[in-house]
Amino acid sequence: MHQFSSALQTFRQILKTCIAERDLLTGKSLHAMYIKSFVPTSTYLSNHFVLLYSKCRRLAAARRVFDQTQECNIFSFNALISAYAKESCVEVAHQLFDEMPQPDSVSYNTLIAAYAQRGDIEPAFQLFVEMREAFLDMDGFTLSGIITACGDDIGLIRQLHALTVVAGFDSYASIHNALITYYSKNGFLNEAQGIFYGMGEIKDEVSWNSMVVAYMQHREGSKALDLYREMGVRGLVIDMFTLASVLTAFTNVQDLLGGLQFHAKLIKSGYHQNCHVGSGLIDLYSKCGGCMLDCRKVFDEICNPDLVLWNTMISGYSLYEELSDKALECFRQLQCVGHRPDDCSLVCVISACSNMSSPSQGRQVHALAFKLDIPSNRISVNNALIAMYSKCGNLQAARRVFDTMRVHNTVSFNSMISSYAQHGLGFQSLHLFQRMLEMSFTPTNITFISVLAACAHTGRVEDGKLYFNMMKQKFGIEPEAEHFSCLIDLLGRAGKLSEAERLIETLPFNPGSIFWSALLGACRTHGNMKLAVKAANQLLQLEPSNAAPYVMLANIYADNGRWEDVATVRKLMRDRGVKKKPGCSWTEVNRRIHVFVAEDTSHPMIKKIHEYLEEMMRKIKKAGYRPGIRSAMSVSVGDDGIRQREEEELRLGHHSEKLAVAFGLMSSREGEPILVVKNLRICMDCHNAIKYISAVVEREITVRDSHRFHCFKGEQCSCGDYW
Repeated sequence: MHQFSSALQTFRQILKTCIAERDLLTGKSLHAMYIKSFVPTSTYLSNHFVLLYSKCRRLAAARRVFDQTQECNIFSFNALISAYAKESCVEVAHQLFDEMPQPDSVSYNTLIAAYAQRGDIEPAFQLFVEMREAFLDMDGFTLSGIITACGDDIGLIRQLHALTVVAGFDSYASIHNALITYYSKNGFLNEAQGIFYGMGEIKDEVSWNSMVVAYMQHREGSKALDLYREMGVRGLVIDMFTLASVLTAFTNVQDLLGGLQFHAKLIKSGYHQNCHVGSGLIDLYSKCGGCMLDCRKVFDEICNPDLVLWNTMISGYSLYEELSDKALECFRQLQCVGHRPDDCSLVCVISACSNMSSPSQGRQVHALAFKLDIPSNRISVNNALIAMYSKCGNLQAARRVFDTMRVHNTVSFNSMISSYAQHGLGFQSLHLFQRMLEMSFTPTNITFISVLAACAHTGRVEDGKLYFNMMKQKFGIEPEAEHFSCLIDLLGRAGKLSEAERLIETLPFNPGSIFWSALLGACRTHGNMKLAVKAANQLLQLEPSNAAPYVMLANIYADNGRWEDVATVRKLMRDRGVKKKPGCSWTEVNRRIHVFVAEDTSHPMIKKIHEYLEEMMRKIKKAGYRPGIRSAMSVSVGDDGIRQREEEELRLGHHSEKLAVAFGLMSSREGEPILVVKNLRICMDCHNAIKYISAVVEREITVRDSHRFHCFKGEQCSCGDYW
């Protein structure tokens, strides 16, 4: 009997070691021995095997042991709840929680944290209220979890901050760390800084790292780096998370050189092969250097890339439209190696689908999100889906996603408001903004950019001014360059050019190209030649290597028949080595993206496309279309006017958007709407031609250019012929 007791004690000790070290192989061997040799009804051992399998993320095995145990105690319940929560199976975890005879503080804390991590505020707070009503003691984990659940609700964060002080928890580093994080995320850097420096010596490495991140979020890169250096002087443990945050600071201040030097230090210390640090390096190179080859080198140096590293790589590719297919390829590889995509994976790959304007790929990812049980409870994924469907020209699908979301946040409203504004549906955009305010969501600077754009597209000058003033007066948001640009665009569209000019001249900062560009577009629309030349000259001084102002100025001269001035502008471009970015358009047919450039001959069906387009041009000319020769940048002056006009018409007919529209029409079913995407603004002639084409073929044609959506239907465009 003594030998049996001693052997059992040894068995228990080895099992505890396996749990601590997550040694699944040895643990499974012990489990087999236990089943064969020991009393199978031992609650103590059964509960510990539940814990072992839970910690090793073997949920099925943990659940089998749990279900076979005659008397599961709170210990095994909590272990299994925690395991399900970590695997994002929060509903199953909550079901187990409801089956518990008497949940304790750990049970509540685990479930609150799980809901907080996925952004479900309501159930997290319901659990918090139940916990208080049950007179269970809350601790640092409780409060830090519920602060995390607050997300962007700064009012609740302030109330919980007060509660921590009143309840005597103001010495808990974990609570302060959460407060630093969420004050900072909501734009309150001073509060975060006050908490950090008010902590005295209770600060831990997490506190320092949280403050580094806070500075980084507010583009205080130098302060973040100073704090990092102070950590080194104090001899604090600098772990991979701190190093990753420092890399993020370099990224946010766009200091590629500093990042390269830091990379060299990481190589010397051996940290460059760490997954977290590797993610920071990939983020740095993708956002600062724009070289995804360097990102790939960093990625390939890491032996076992984790999910975060894969996500960062996908995110890097999705930043560049021309590399979006690489993002999709990377996403497939992620699944092939056995990783289960999470919220971040889906958001990044959905962004890539948006760049490609590939509705078929987007729908496939949406379907995958359903399979992963994500769409009903992941705000970030749903917000990305709204943006994706909108960019693919499907506003109805975007609105369906919005309407079926159980929980919205500010980003949800921003995405939908922006979608309506980009499609020229100003009334719907402003209506949703009013609903957002009625539901007590606090608008952000991004919200007001979309609202002002919606006012511009609907000619609501006074409303636009009202919203512009509301930003600072009601919500304390300082207008930034983009807001002033929207206001100038609003005034310009309404023909108030003098007022727009005065606004530019009285800006609280030096006006950049974005303002003069907005004014120049308005001048061309309203035929103000004198002001147009002034705006164009300002643009040429600010961006002498940018082709856009040259093209716009030449087109304005062409509109007024000043051909010698057109030739002068073209000569200036040649002398300065400025080249117009080639137009490129693409459309998706049968799940394949087909790309066209001006006068393209590479497509295998190019001959048939030209034949179809020529026939279409004949039809729309009969309907009243006249080629916009005078607006073509390539127009030249010479004796043989007839020959040049024919050549110019031919050149206009081979613009990339016309080729893409022709291919889309001839390759799709009759009556089916088509979507074409262009990398530049659509030219006036193509815009006019596609209006007629839409009427002749009785099809809805949507063109997404670099500025906005143009929805053509029955000789009308949603932009009202101004873009």
